[in-house]
Amino acid sequence: MTKRLYHDDSYLRTFDAEVAAIAAWKDRTAVILDRTAFYPEAGGQLGDRGTLGGVAVVDTQETDAGILHVLDGAAPAVGARVTGAIDWARRRQHMAQHTAQHLLSGALLDRAQAPTQSARLGETALTIDVARDRIPEADLAAAEDLANDLVDDDLPIRAWFPSPAELAELKLRRDPKVDADIRVVAIGDFDFSPCGGTHCARTSQLGAVRITNHERYKGMTRVTFVAARRGRADLFARDHALRQLATAFSCGPAEVPAAVDKLRRDAGAADGELTALRGRLAKLIVGELLAAQPEGAVVAALPGDGELLRTIGAHLTAAGRDAILCAPDDAGTAVVLFRAAGSALDCGALWKQLATGGGRGGGRADRAEGKLTARVDDWRAAVAAALGT
Repeated sequence: MTKRLYHDDSYLRTFDAEVAAIAAWKDRTAVILDRTAFYPEAGGQLGDRGTLGGVAVVDTQETDAGILHVLDGAAPAVGARVTGAIDWARRRQHMAQHTAQHLLSGALLDRAQAPTQSARLGETALTIDVARDRIPEADLAAAEDLANDLVDDDLPIRAWFPSPAELAELKLRRDPKVDADIRVVAIGDFDFSPCGGTHCARTSQLGAVRITNHERYKGMTRVTFVAARRGRADLFARDHALRQLATAFSCGPAEVPAAVDKLRRDAGAADGELTALRGRLAKLIVGELLAAQPEGAVVAALPGDGELLRTIGAHLTAAGRDAILCAPDDAGTAVVLFRAAGSALDCGALWKQLATGGGRGGGRADRAEGKLTARVDDWRAAVAAALGT
């Protein structure tokens, strides 16, 4: 059995050990040591990285064979003495986010009546799945406030193997997953949980705990949070984005929401004006098209965008005429096809013929649209060729 040095000291960064065996993990070589400060992935916490005898340790996993130190390089011989060094910045964050998870899980149970079912402390996201659906925002805010009050209280954190008698007296937040050698992590007198992971020494080392998202997940609620260095990075990134917006709006950061609301109102008003102008323009163009093409389908290449073409097409079909319209530009040719009531035109089939040279789009017999990859300058000739007329 490998002696787990991190159980006694989560802050141990270097250690000496003897190689007990050579193993394999997936496509890499791994070694088993007689003692280690490397934490193997378990309980939602990722495995440690670092170096072992100068060789990079890219992962630490636990199997039936023992704790595997997965190497990116040649393994030392069995019996060799090696020095291990933990990637401390990574471990430090893992300790903080694991402690933050315990703290927030306890707060969610206390303030939101939401017991933790599982947690995942990944490389990109920290999540807790709790057995309660649709948690009110007020309950989540109360849990977050409680967690941060306990951070401010600078509570001591203790990890130990209590005697059976002592264990029986503890009010554990959840049942242990093992029957023997049960290790308990206590956050002051607030939270007692069975756990084999690494943790901070005091709650103040978390800095702050922040819930960043929550969503329904398999009948439960998945809570996403940040803490410590990851929390600071998230806060600083959001602050930077907010300050950039404030500069763009020529206002203070606190005034950005009001500036965004004004921009939204102005954009809505502009959209309404644009729609009205587009409608008036479409009617004028339709009048000219009907005068120039008094019979049959209206075939025309027009300036404008797809929305204007659709508006013109709708007016033409209302007048009982098929609309075969395009708007060429340097990026290709936008196409809109509308069939009038009683017409035999198959818009979907016509689009397929037009797009034989390349294009994206489609439609039905009564309507089709898309974008040809090439610019079409002689639209009437292109339509006649596609229709075989």
